[in-house]
Amino acid sequence: MPKVQLFVTCLVDSFFPEVGEAVVAVLERHGCTVEFPFDQTCCGQPAFNVGYHDQARAMAEHTIKVLDGTDGTIVVPSGSCADMMINHSPELFQPDDPIHAAAARVARRVKEFSSFLVDDLGITDAGASCEGRTATYHPSCHGFRNLGIRQQPETLLDNVAGLERVELPDAETCCGFGGLFSVEMPELSASIMSTKLTNVEASGADLLVGVDVSCLMHLAGGLRRRSREIEVKHIAEVLAEETRT
Repeated sequence: MPKVQLFVTCLVDSFFPEVGEAVVAVLERHGCTVEFPFDQTCCGQPAFNVGYHDQARAMAEHTIKVLDGTDGTIVVPSGSCADMMINHSPELFQPDDPIHAAAARVARRVKEFSSFLVDDLGITDAGASCEGRTATYHPSCHGFRNLGIRQQPETLLDNVAGLERVELPDAETCCGFGGLFSVEMPELSASIMSTKLTNVEASGADLLVGVDVSCLMHLAGGLRRRSREIEVKHIAEVLAEETRT
């Protein structure tokens, strides 16, 4: 059985624990032994994105030390956090700093959840069932642009029994969340989100799926304000639906 370490991310830990539970359920269903390093904390991405590199470095160093003391693939249910750990955490440390080497070791082990299922485990059909639903997929910016994550979740959704996937118009456009961007520039963020939500509605889907709870939280709030009954789910929640018999 492959051993994996779950890096659950701040938002999942604090607001969407059901997503973390769904990730574990899917991984265990497919033969993985899932471990959870309890000393893990933020990867440092929010501070890094706004230029507070000293604060980001302190958070990243702690997380790197925790994860470097484990073994197995580090599975992350977030393209943005995975991108931070793979592409940016090593940049926070000088090449002669021992933490730089540890950050590089950790980066080589990090995989976003859907990418791990498809690219590492070779799973295209997770055995899930979601009868009578129509879903559209939003590719979040960091995962899509920096890690190439789009085909993997779409393939997994295409093989969910009873689920029809429909294309999202202008899918590659940002949802407007952008981490602290949505806090620092709320009017611009809301305008970008409005365009995305109009496209979600135009897709005809009754379910919006993504791989980042940050974007999904942002969009779900917008849909509630529009009084729309489009359900929003992380892909792990869809894949954890009742296994087909």
